[in-house]
Amino acid sequence: PPEATMSSFGIYIIGFIVLIIGVAIAATLLGVPPTWIGVGVIVLIGLGILTGVSKTRNPDPPDRTS
Repeated sequence: PPEATMSSFGIYIIGFIVLIIGVAIAATLLGVPPTWIGVGVIVLIGLGILTGVSKTRNPDPPDRTS
């Protein structure tokens, strides 16, 4: 059986989640209201998915129509 390896996207998302947790903890320590921390977390998750897909996506093969 082939060895299970983690994809680049999976590694990128795990790193981004760690970053989001750190930012949320820092915001809590700075006294930011929980509502705004939640909004920031949701925005960062969306941003992480968008950038992760764009950075780890394989390029489309060239179109060979002639």
